[in-house]
Amino acid sequence: MPLEIIRNDITRVVADAIVNTANPEVAYGRGVDSAIYNAAGVEELLAERTKIGRMSPGHAALTPAFKLNAKYIIHTVGPVWIDGNQGEAETVASCYRNSLELAKENGCESVAFPLIATGTYGFPKDLALRIAISEISNFLFENDMTIYMVVYDKEAFVLSGKLFNDVTELIAENEVVPHDHRISNQSSAPLKERWEKLFRPKPEAKKEEQREELKVEETRPSFSPKAPEENFTLYDIIEAQEESKLMEIDFDLNDFEEMSSAPVEPAAMMTYGISIDDMIKNKGQTFQEHLFRIIDRKGLKDVDVYKKANIDRKLFSKIKSNVDYSPSKRTVLAFAIALELSLDETLDLLGRAGMTLSRSNEFDIIMKYCLENHITDILEINCILFDYDQPLLGA
Repeated sequence: MPLEIIRNDITRVVADAIVNTANPEVAYGRGVDSAIYNAAGVEELLAERTKIGRMSPGHAALTPAFKLNAKYIIHTVGPVWIDGNQGEAETVASCYRNSLELAKENGCESVAFPLIATGTYGFPKDLALRIAISEISNFLFENDMTIYMVVYDKEAFVLSGKLFNDVTELIAENEVVPHDHRISNQSSAPLKERWEKLFRPKPEAKKEEQREELKVEETRPSFSPKAPEENFTLYDIIEAQEESKLMEIDFDLNDFEEMSSAPVEPAAMMTYGISIDDMIKNKGQTFQEHLFRIIDRKGLKDVDVYKKANIDRKLFSKIKSNVDYSPSKRTVLAFAIALELSLDETLDLLGRAGMTLSRSNEFDIIMKYCLENHITDILEINCILFDYDQPLLGA
Protein backbone atom coordinates (compact mmCIF):
# COMPACT_ATOMS: atom_id res chain seq x y z
CA MET A 1 0.00 0.00 0.00
CA PRO A 2 1.27 3.56 -0.60
CA LEU A 3 1.30 4.41 3.13
CA GLU A 4 1.95 1.71 5.65
CA ILE A 5 2.25 2.17 9.41
CA ILE A 6 4.66 -0.33 10.93
CA ARG A 7 6.12 -0.95 14.37
CA ASN A 8 9.84 -1.51 14.00
CA ASP A 9 13.32 -0.13 14.53
CA ILE A 10 13.79 2.27 11.62
CA THR A 11 17.38 1.11 11.13
CA ARG A 12 16.01 -2.34 10.19
CA VAL A 13 13.54 -1.12 7.58
CA VAL A 14 14.36 -1.80 3.92
CA ALA A 15 13.64 1.30 1.80
CA ASP A 16 15.31 3.50 -0.77
CA ALA A 17 15.61 6.30 1.78
CA ILE A 18 15.59 6.42 5.58
CA VAL A 19 14.64 9.76 7.13
CA ASN A 20 16.62 10.91 10.16
CA THR A 21 15.61 13.58 12.66
CA ALA A 22 18.99 15.26 12.55
CA ASN A 23 20.97 17.54 14.82
CA PRO A 24 21.19 21.04 13.28
CA GLU A 25 24.95 21.05 13.97
CA VAL A 26 27.52 18.66 12.48
CA ALA A 27 27.12 16.15 15.26
CA TYR A 28 24.78 13.36 16.22
CA GLY A 29 22.62 13.30 19.28
CA ARG A 30 20.36 10.78 20.95
CA GLY A 31 17.32 8.75 19.91
CA VAL A 32 16.74 8.07 16.22
CA ASP A 33 19.72 10.20 15.21
CA SER A 34 22.14 8.15 17.30
CA ALA A 35 20.61 4.83 16.19
CA ILE A 36 20.97 5.72 12.51
CA TYR A 37 24.59 6.85 12.88
CA ASN A 38 25.53 3.67 14.71
CA ALA A 39 23.78 1.42 12.21
CA ALA A 40 25.14 3.20 9.13
CA GLY A 41 28.68 3.66 10.44
CA VAL A 42 29.56 6.69 12.53
CA GLU A 43 32.80 7.77 10.84
CA GLU A 44 31.54 7.47 7.24
CA LEU A 45 28.21 9.15 7.92
CA LEU A 46 29.68 11.94 10.01
CA ALA A 47 32.15 12.73 7.21
CA GLU A 48 29.26 13.13 4.76
CA ARG A 49 27.28 15.16 7.26
CA THR A 50 30.24 17.53 7.59
CA LYS A 51 29.94 18.35 3.89
CA ILE A 52 26.39 19.58 4.46
CA GLY A 53 27.24 21.86 7.36
CA ARG A 54 24.76 23.46 9.70
CA MET A 55 21.09 22.89 8.88
CA SER A 56 18.07 25.05 9.71
CA PRO A 57 14.84 23.60 11.18
CA GLY A 58 12.52 22.34 8.46
CA HIS A 59 15.26 21.81 5.87
CA ALA A 60 16.36 18.45 4.46
CA ALA A 61 19.62 17.11 2.99
CA LEU A 62 20.77 13.77 1.60
CA THR A 63 23.75 11.47 2.19
CA PRO A 64 24.58 7.87 1.28
CA ALA A 65 23.15 5.25 3.65
CA PHE A 66 26.34 3.18 3.96
CA LYS A 67 25.55 0.06 6.05
CA LEU A 68 21.79 0.60 6.23
CA ASN A 69 19.41 -1.35 3.96
CA ALA A 70 18.82 1.80 1.94
CA LYS A 71 20.38 3.95 -0.76
CA TYR A 72 20.12 7.25 1.09
CA ILE A 73 19.65 8.87 4.44
CA ILE A 74 17.58 12.04 4.34
CA HIS A 75 18.49 14.33 7.23
CA THR A 76 15.87 16.82 8.37
CA VAL A 77 15.90 19.09 11.41
CA GLY A 78 12.76 19.26 13.50
CA PRO A 79 11.81 22.05 15.91
CA VAL A 80 12.28 22.06 19.64
CA TRP A 81 8.79 22.21 21.16
CA ILE A 82 8.24 25.34 23.23
CA ASP A 83 4.54 26.10 23.52
CA GLY A 84 3.07 25.45 20.07
CA ASN A 85 2.95 29.15 19.24
CA GLN A 86 6.44 29.44 17.76
CA GLY A 87 5.68 27.87 14.37
CA GLU A 88 6.59 24.36 15.53
CA ALA A 89 3.77 22.65 13.59
CA GLU A 90 4.65 24.35 10.30
CA THR A 91 8.32 23.44 10.78
CA VAL A 92 7.44 19.76 11.24
CA ALA A 93 5.22 19.92 8.14
CA SER A 94 8.16 21.41 6.22
CA CYS A 95 10.35 18.52 7.36
CA TYR A 96 7.98 16.02 5.74
CA ARG A 97 7.42 18.08 2.58
CA ASN A 98 11.10 18.78 1.97
CA SER A 99 12.12 15.19 2.72
CA LEU A 100 9.53 13.81 0.29
CA GLU A 101 10.55 16.22 -2.46
CA LEU A 102 14.20 15.28 -1.96
CA ALA A 103 13.32 11.59 -2.18
CA LYS A 104 11.35 12.22 -5.36
CA GLU A 105 14.22 14.20 -6.95
CA ASN A 106 16.57 11.29 -6.30
CA GLY A 107 14.29 8.65 -7.80
CA CYS A 108 13.29 6.95 -4.55
CA GLU A 109 10.36 4.56 -4.76
CA SER A 110 10.12 4.00 -1.01
CA VAL A 111 10.82 6.12 2.08
CA ALA A 112 10.74 5.32 5.80
CA PHE A 113 9.88 8.09 8.27
CA PRO A 114 10.05 8.27 12.06
CA LEU A 115 7.67 10.57 13.92
CA ILE A 116 9.84 13.65 13.48
CA ALA A 117 10.86 15.68 16.54
CA THR A 118 8.86 13.59 19.04
CA GLY A 119 11.91 12.34 20.94
CA THR A 120 14.34 14.64 22.70
CA TYR A 121 12.78 17.69 20.99
CA GLY A 122 9.52 17.02 22.83
CA PHE A 123 7.00 17.59 20.00
CA PRO A 124 3.59 16.13 21.05
CA LYS A 125 3.19 12.73 19.45
CA ASP A 126 -0.52 12.97 18.61
CA LEU A 127 -0.03 16.30 16.82
CA ALA A 128 3.10 15.00 15.07
CA LEU A 129 1.12 12.01 13.79
CA ARG A 130 -1.69 14.18 12.39
CA ILE A 131 0.82 16.41 10.60
CA ALA A 132 2.70 13.42 9.19
CA ILE A 133 -0.47 11.75 7.89
CA SER A 134 -1.68 15.02 6.33
CA GLU A 135 1.58 15.83 4.54
CA ILE A 136 2.15 12.28 3.34
CA SER A 137 -1.45 12.00 2.13
CA ASN A 138 -1.16 15.25 0.16
CA PHE A 139 2.07 14.06 -1.42
CA LEU A 140 0.63 10.67 -2.42
CA PHE A 141 -2.30 12.28 -4.22
CA GLU A 142 0.20 13.74 -6.68
CA ASN A 143 2.95 11.09 -6.64
CA ASP A 144 3.48 7.33 -6.64
CA MET A 145 5.70 6.18 -3.78
CA THR A 146 5.60 3.66 -0.95
CA ILE A 147 5.96 5.41 2.40
CA TYR A 148 6.47 3.73 5.74
CA MET A 149 5.59 5.48 8.99
CA VAL A 150 7.81 3.67 11.46
CA VAL A 151 6.72 3.63 15.10
CA TYR A 152 9.19 2.18 17.55
CA ASP A 153 6.85 1.55 20.49
CA LYS A 154 3.18 1.72 21.40
CA GLU A 155 3.58 4.92 23.41
CA ALA A 156 4.64 6.76 20.25
CA PHE A 157 1.25 6.19 18.67
CA VAL A 158 -1.76 7.83 20.29
CA LEU A 159 -5.33 8.22 19.10
CA SER A 160 -7.30 11.32 20.00
CA GLY A 161 -9.19 10.92 23.26
CA LYS A 162 -12.77 10.94 21.94
CA LEU A 163 -12.08 8.53 19.10
CA PHE A 164 -10.19 6.19 21.39
CA ASN A 165 -13.00 6.19 23.98
CA ASP A 166 -15.73 5.68 21.36
CA VAL A 167 -14.03 2.69 19.76
CA THR A 168 -13.13 1.02 23.05
CA GLU A 169 -16.71 1.46 24.27
CA LEU A 170 -18.07 -0.11 21.10
CA ILE A 171 -15.76 -3.11 21.36
CA ALA A 172 -16.54 -3.56 25.05
CA GLU A 173 -20.28 -3.44 24.29
CA ASN A 174 -19.87 -6.42 21.99
CA GLU A 175 -17.96 -8.42 24.60
CA VAL A 176 -15.04 -8.97 22.30
CA VAL A 177 -12.02 -9.40 24.55
CA PRO A 178 -9.50 -6.73 23.57
CA HIS A 179 -6.21 -5.88 25.26
CA ASP A 180 -6.73 -5.02 28.94
CA HIS A 181 -5.55 -1.41 28.68
CA ARG A 182 -8.24 -0.64 26.15
CA ILE A 183 -11.28 -1.65 28.20
CA SER A 184 -13.34 1.13 29.78
CA ASN A 185 -15.89 0.58 32.54
CA GLN A 186 -17.87 3.69 31.65
CA SER A 187 -20.86 3.38 29.37
CA SER A 188 -22.12 5.69 26.66
CA ALA A 189 -25.82 5.84 25.81
CA PRO A 190 -25.29 7.20 22.26
CA LEU A 191 -22.86 4.42 21.50
CA LYS A 192 -25.25 1.82 22.85
CA GLU A 193 -27.96 3.19 20.60
CA ARG A 194 -25.64 2.96 17.59
CA TRP A 195 -24.72 -0.54 18.63
CA GLU A 196 -28.34 -1.61 18.77
CA LYS A 197 -28.95 -0.03 15.40
CA LEU A 198 -26.01 -1.91 13.93
CA PHE A 199 -26.38 -5.34 15.47
CA ARG A 200 -29.51 -6.01 17.50
CA PRO A 201 -32.12 -7.82 15.38
CA LYS A 202 -35.51 -6.23 15.04
CA PRO A 203 -38.33 -7.90 17.02
CA GLU A 204 -40.26 -10.35 14.96
CA ALA A 205 -43.87 -9.50 14.23
CA LYS A 206 -46.66 -11.55 12.80
CA LYS A 207 -46.76 -11.13 9.07
CA GLU A 208 -50.44 -10.26 9.12
CA GLU A 209 -49.85 -7.41 11.61
CA GLN A 210 -46.81 -6.18 9.73
CA ARG A 211 -48.67 -6.08 6.44
CA GLU A 212 -51.55 -4.20 8.08
CA GLU A 213 -49.20 -1.66 9.65
CA LEU A 214 -47.37 -1.01 6.40
CA LYS A 215 -50.58 -1.16 4.39
CA VAL A 216 -48.94 -3.07 1.58
CA GLU A 217 -50.94 -6.28 1.63
CA GLU A 218 -52.42 -5.60 -1.75
CA THR A 219 -49.06 -4.81 -3.31
CA ARG A 220 -46.97 -7.49 -1.65
CA PRO A 221 -45.44 -9.91 -4.19
CA SER A 222 -47.21 -13.22 -4.28
CA PHE A 223 -45.05 -16.31 -3.97
CA SER A 224 -47.73 -18.94 -4.48
CA PRO A 225 -46.62 -21.75 -6.81
CA LYS A 226 -47.45 -21.05 -10.40
CA ALA A 227 -48.73 -23.59 -12.82
CA PRO A 228 -45.87 -25.48 -14.50
CA GLU A 229 -46.62 -23.88 -17.87
CA GLU A 230 -46.10 -20.39 -16.36
CA ASN A 231 -42.41 -21.25 -15.73
CA PHE A 232 -41.71 -19.29 -12.53
CA THR A 233 -38.09 -18.19 -13.17
CA LEU A 234 -35.27 -17.13 -10.90
CA TYR A 235 -35.56 -13.61 -12.30
CA ASP A 236 -39.13 -13.44 -10.94
CA ILE A 237 -37.91 -14.39 -7.46
CA ILE A 238 -35.02 -11.91 -7.51
CA GLU A 239 -37.29 -9.10 -8.69
CA ALA A 240 -39.86 -9.88 -6.00
CA GLN A 241 -37.14 -10.06 -3.37
CA GLU A 242 -35.86 -6.58 -4.30
CA GLU A 243 -39.41 -5.18 -4.18
CA SER A 244 -39.97 -6.68 -0.73
CA LYS A 245 -36.78 -5.00 0.52
CA LEU A 246 -38.04 -1.63 -0.64
CA MET A 247 -41.30 -2.22 1.22
CA GLU A 248 -39.41 -3.36 4.33
CA ILE A 249 -41.33 -6.60 4.69
CA ASP A 250 -40.17 -10.18 5.03
CA PHE A 251 -39.44 -12.14 1.90
CA ASP A 252 -41.32 -15.42 2.03
CA LEU A 253 -40.89 -18.12 -0.61
CA ASN A 254 -43.68 -20.55 0.31
CA ASP A 255 -42.27 -20.84 3.84
CA PHE A 256 -38.71 -21.42 2.62
CA GLU A 257 -35.90 -19.48 4.34
CA GLU A 258 -35.24 -15.98 3.03
CA MET A 259 -33.14 -15.99 -0.07
CA SER A 260 -31.18 -13.05 1.33
CA SER A 261 -29.71 -15.30 4.02
CA ALA A 262 -29.81 -18.83 2.59
CA PRO A 263 -29.85 -20.49 -0.83
CA VAL A 264 -33.02 -22.08 -2.19
CA GLU A 265 -32.91 -25.82 -1.80
CA PRO A 266 -33.03 -28.06 -4.89
CA ALA A 267 -36.62 -29.03 -4.10
CA ALA A 268 -37.63 -25.39 -4.30
CA MET A 269 -35.82 -25.00 -7.60
CA MET A 270 -37.76 -27.93 -8.98
CA THR A 271 -41.06 -26.53 -7.65
CA TYR A 272 -40.58 -23.23 -9.41
CA GLY A 273 -38.91 -24.45 -12.57
CA ILE A 274 -35.45 -23.10 -11.58
CA SER A 275 -32.35 -24.97 -12.66
CA ILE A 276 -28.74 -24.50 -11.62
CA ASP A 277 -28.11 -23.15 -15.10
CA ASP A 278 -30.85 -20.56 -14.54
CA MET A 279 -29.25 -19.46 -11.28
CA ILE A 280 -25.80 -19.14 -12.83
CA LYS A 281 -27.20 -17.30 -15.84
CA ASN A 282 -28.97 -14.81 -13.59
CA LYS A 283 -26.12 -14.28 -11.13
CA GLY A 284 -25.44 -10.75 -9.99
CA GLN A 285 -22.50 -8.54 -10.79
CA THR A 286 -19.09 -9.60 -9.55
CA PHE A 287 -17.13 -7.47 -7.12
CA GLN A 288 -15.11 -5.99 -9.99
CA GLU A 289 -18.15 -5.21 -12.13
CA HIS A 290 -20.03 -3.61 -9.25
CA LEU A 291 -17.00 -1.62 -8.10
CA PHE A 292 -16.49 0.04 -11.45
CA ARG A 293 -20.21 0.59 -11.86
CA ILE A 294 -20.13 2.60 -8.62
CA ILE A 295 -17.07 4.55 -9.75
CA ASP A 296 -18.77 5.41 -13.04
CA ARG A 297 -22.03 6.32 -11.34
CA LYS A 298 -20.23 8.71 -9.01
CA GLY A 299 -18.31 10.23 -11.92
CA LEU A 300 -14.94 9.65 -10.25
CA LYS A 301 -11.51 9.33 -11.84
CA ASP A 302 -9.70 6.04 -11.34
CA VAL A 303 -6.57 7.73 -10.00
CA ASP A 304 -8.54 9.58 -7.34
CA VAL A 305 -10.21 6.37 -6.20
CA TYR A 306 -7.14 4.19 -5.82
CA LYS A 307 -5.11 6.92 -4.15
CA LYS A 308 -7.88 7.66 -1.68
CA ALA A 309 -8.19 3.91 -1.06
CA ASN A 310 -4.46 3.67 -0.25
CA ILE A 311 -4.05 1.13 -3.06
CA ASP A 312 -1.22 1.24 -5.56
CA ARG A 313 -1.75 1.74 -9.27
CA LYS A 314 -0.51 -1.73 -10.27
CA LEU A 315 -3.06 -3.52 -8.11
CA PHE A 316 -5.84 -1.23 -9.31
CA SER A 317 -4.95 -2.02 -12.92
CA LYS A 318 -4.98 -5.72 -12.10
CA ILE A 319 -8.45 -5.46 -10.59
CA LYS A 320 -9.73 -3.43 -13.53
CA SER A 321 -8.55 -5.97 -16.08
CA ASN A 322 -9.94 -9.05 -14.31
CA VAL A 323 -13.72 -9.33 -14.02
CA ASP A 324 -13.36 -12.28 -11.63
CA TYR A 325 -10.71 -10.71 -9.40
CA SER A 326 -10.89 -12.04 -5.84
CA PRO A 327 -9.95 -9.25 -3.41
CA SER A 328 -9.00 -9.37 0.25
CA LYS A 329 -11.43 -7.93 2.79
CA ARG A 330 -8.99 -5.07 3.45
CA THR A 331 -9.07 -4.14 -0.23
CA VAL A 332 -12.87 -4.22 -0.46
CA LEU A 333 -13.22 -2.04 2.62
CA ALA A 334 -10.57 0.35 1.36
CA PHE A 335 -12.63 0.95 -1.77
CA ALA A 336 -15.81 1.28 0.29
CA ILE A 337 -14.21 4.02 2.39
CA ALA A 338 -12.73 5.76 -0.64
CA LEU A 339 -16.13 5.76 -2.36
CA GLU A 340 -17.85 6.91 0.86
CA LEU A 341 -20.33 4.04 0.79
CA SER A 342 -22.94 3.55 3.49
CA LEU A 343 -22.85 0.51 5.75
CA ASP A 344 -25.50 -1.24 3.64
CA GLU A 345 -23.66 -0.43 0.40
CA THR A 346 -20.44 -1.71 1.92
CA LEU A 347 -22.07 -4.97 3.00
CA ASP A 348 -23.36 -5.37 -0.55
CA LEU A 349 -19.88 -4.82 -1.99
CA LEU A 350 -18.41 -7.29 0.50
CA GLY A 351 -21.12 -9.80 -0.35
CA ARG A 352 -20.13 -9.73 -4.01
CA ALA A 353 -16.66 -10.83 -2.91
CA GLY A 354 -18.13 -13.58 -0.70
CA MET A 355 -17.53 -11.74 2.59
CA THR A 356 -19.39 -9.95 5.35
CA LEU A 357 -18.69 -8.12 8.62
CA SER A 358 -18.90 -10.03 11.86
CA ARG A 359 -20.01 -8.63 15.21
CA SER A 360 -17.52 -10.86 17.07
CA ASN A 361 -14.33 -9.64 15.40
CA GLU A 362 -12.45 -6.49 16.48
CA PHE A 363 -11.46 -5.52 12.94
CA ASP A 364 -15.03 -5.82 11.69
CA ILE A 365 -16.46 -3.93 14.67
CA ILE A 366 -14.06 -1.05 14.13
CA MET A 367 -14.96 -0.91 10.44
CA LYS A 368 -18.68 -0.87 11.25
CA TYR A 369 -18.07 1.95 13.68
CA CYS A 370 -16.20 3.98 11.05
CA LEU A 371 -18.86 3.37 8.40
CA GLU A 372 -21.72 4.21 10.75
CA ASN A 373 -19.97 7.40 11.88
CA HIS A 374 -19.00 8.49 8.37
CA ILE A 375 -15.24 8.43 8.96
CA THR A 376 -14.00 8.59 5.37
CA ASP A 377 -10.29 9.32 5.78
CA ILE A 378 -8.64 5.96 5.23
CA LEU A 379 -5.42 7.08 6.87
CA GLU A 380 -7.32 8.05 10.01
CA ILE A 381 -9.00 4.65 9.98
CA ASN A 382 -5.64 2.94 9.59
CA CYS A 383 -4.43 4.84 12.65
CA ILE A 384 -7.34 3.37 14.61
CA LEU A 385 -6.68 -0.14 13.27
CA PHE A 386 -2.98 0.14 14.01
CA ASP A 387 -3.65 1.14 17.59
CA TYR A 388 -5.77 -2.00 18.01
CA ASP A 389 -3.15 -4.26 16.37
CA GLN A 390 -5.43 -4.90 13.40
CA PRO A 391 -4.46 -5.20 9.72
CA LEU A 392 -4.56 -1.91 7.82
CA LEU A 393 -6.79 -1.05 4.87
CA GLY A 394 -5.30 -1.11 1.40
CA ALA A 395 -3.13 -3.69 -0.27
